[in-house]
Formats: sequence, C-alpha cells, structure tokens
Amino acid sequence: MKKFEKIYSEYFKLVYKYLYCLTQNTDISEELTQETFYKAIVKINTFKKQSKLSTWLCQIAKNLWYNELKKNKKIDIIDDDFFKTIASNENIEDTFIKTEERKELFNKINSLEPMTRKVMFLRIYGELSFKEIAAILRKK
Repeated sequence: MKKFEKIYSEYFKLVYKYLYCLTQNTDISEELTQETFYKAIVKINTFKKQSKLSTWLCQIAKNLWYNELKKNKKIDIIDDDFFKTIASNENIEDTFIKTEERKELFNKINSLEPMTRKVMFLRIYGELSFKEIAAILRKK
C-alpha cells in the first residue's frame, strides 16, 4: 500500500490537471481523479508497463470522463472560480471581464482542430509541460 501512496502523491496533480482540461470543472475533476486512483488500485494488475504509468492513469481518467458524459448526456460546466471570487469581495466588474475573456479564449481554442485543441487545453489550463502532454497524447 505504501507503493500506491507514493504513486498517488506523485501523479495526483497531473491526473487532476488533465481532468480539469477535459471538464473545466473543479468538482467533477476532483471526483473523477479520486475515481481514477480507485480504479487504478483495482486494475493495477492489468498495467503491462507498455506505456508510462502517468499515461495509463490519464487513459483511465479520460475513460471515466467519457462514461460520465454518456451517463449524464449534458453536464453544465460552471465557472466555480467566478463564484468564489465574488464571495471573496473582489471587484465584481473586473471578475466578470476576466471571466468573459477566459470564455472567449476557451471558445477560440475550441474552434481549433482536435489535436491542437487538446494540446492547448493541456498546456494552458492543465499547466502541463510539453513532455507530459506528449506522453498523455502518445506522441514522441
């Protein structure tokens, strides 16, 4: 179990960021990250070391997200950062402008071709290195 605790602490942030890139929702990302590691514990004997552990974990995470989308048909992506900022008494007008700018950037990125879009989301929103992105997307 100590070994898995090490894996969890080493890869939690990466899996969470990857899921956040897909979901754009902190609550869903946190829940799916926990579920990813639960599934990894259960299925660890199926990991054949043909890919990096991080890639395997992200594949589990992606599959869980796709299952969630199929199950719920429509998931509202709520910008919970906006509501947290309002609660912290920051300037609501500035917060709204920043939020609108982020939405505009998000929409522009969404209009890119699929592979470019994935790279952009992982880099900007996930704050992943290009090396990590390449591993997740299985590119060399």
